[in-house]
Amino acid sequence: MTAAPRLEIDQITRHFDGRDVVAGVSLSVTPGQVTCLLGPSGCGKSTTLRIVAGVDRQTTGRILVDGVVVSDDGRHAPPEHRGIGLMFQDFALFPHLSVAHNVAFGLDGGLRRHEARVRELLERVDLGGFFDAFPHQLSGGEQQRVALVRALAPRPAIMLMDEPFSGLDNRLRDEIRDRTLALLKEENTAVLLVTHEPDEAMRMADEIALMRAGRIVQQGAPYHVYNTPVDRAAAGFFSDINVLRGTSRGALTDTPFGQFLTPGLSDGAPVEIVIRPQHLRIDFDRQGRGPNPTASDGVAARGVVQRARFMGRESLVEFRMDHDGSSLKATVPAVFLPKPGTPLWLTLRRDRCFVFPA
Repeated sequence: MTAAPRLEIDQITRHFDGRDVVAGVSLSVTPGQVTCLLGPSGCGKSTTLRIVAGVDRQTTGRILVDGVVVSDDGRHAPPEHRGIGLMFQDFALFPHLSVAHNVAFGLDGGLRRHEARVRELLERVDLGGFFDAFPHQLSGGEQQRVALVRALAPRPAIMLMDEPFSGLDNRLRDEIRDRTLALLKEENTAVLLVTHEPDEAMRMADEIALMRAGRIVQQGAPYHVYNTPVDRAAAGFFSDINVLRGTSRGALTDTPFGQFLTPGLSDGAPVEIVIRPQHLRIDFDRQGRGPNPTASDGVAARGVVQRARFMGRESLVEFRMDHDGSSLKATVPAVFLPKPGTPLWLTLRRDRCFVFPA
C-alpha cells in the first residue's frame, strides 16, 4: 500500500510585487521520500519552501501536514507548531554553545533531559567525540553534520532543506550528502530539498519537481525527468545539449543525419532535435570512408574538428558539420584530442534524440 502523504502542497500561489512568484504549485511527499525542487535561481523554489515552513504565507492554496491543514485562506499555523525541521546552507550554529547544546537547543527540557538522544545522534554522524566542543573547533563538514542532527533531534515529520550543501567543496559535498541521505532515510523523514544543481537532485531525490518561472513544469523519478524531458529547456537544464534545427515537411525534418519523423507538426513548422554530447559518437571504424546507411549503431554524418579539450574524465570535441555548417559537441571517454581540421564521422541513434517544436 502507498503511504499517506506526510506533506501536501495544494495549488499554492504567491503574488508579490505585481507578479506570481509561485503559481499553482502542487506536490506531496510521503514518509522516507526525498523530493527535490529543482530549478534556476529566481524560479520560486525557496519561496515555496518558506511557505511550507510557515515563515511566508501563500496568496491562495493550502498546506497540509499529515492530512491536517496548517495554512489556507482562513488559518496559518506558525512554524513552531508544524512539526517541521529546517536546514539551510549557513548552518546557523550558535557560536557560544557547545555542540551538544546546539543539538539540544530545540528540545523541550534541553540537554539535561535529552542527553541520550543528543549522544545517539552525534554518534550516528561520527561526532561522538565532539560533545563538548564548540562550532569554531569544527570543520565545515562537521558543522554541517551538527546542523543536520540538530534539525533531526526533535524527530520532525518533515525536513525542509534549502541548498544545504552549497558551502562545501566538491569532495566533501558528496560524502556529506550520502551521510545525510542515509540518516534521513533511517529516521523515515519526509524531505523537501531545494537545489539548483541537477547532479545533487539526481543523487538524492526519489522524485524531482522541475520548476521554471514559479511553476512545476515536470515532475517524476530522476530517470524519467532526465530521459523524457518535457521540452528543450528541461533537457538543457540537466546537461549540455546539441540542437539540430530544421523545418517539418510532410511530417519529416531534414538534418545532417538524415530525415527525422516529426508527426503532428504542420508543414513549415520549425523543429529542434536535441541530442546530448555523450550520445553523439565518433565512428573510428569509418574514418576516411563514407557512412554505411545500414549501420546498426545509428545514422552518420561527417564533421570537421574545430577544437578538442581534455576535461578530466572525458574529452570534449567540437565539430563543424559538412551538411550545413552547424556546430556540434561530442564527449569521448578518457583522452582523445584530434587536431583541428581533422574530418571524422559522427553517429547517433534516433531513439536517443528528443524532438520538439521550436
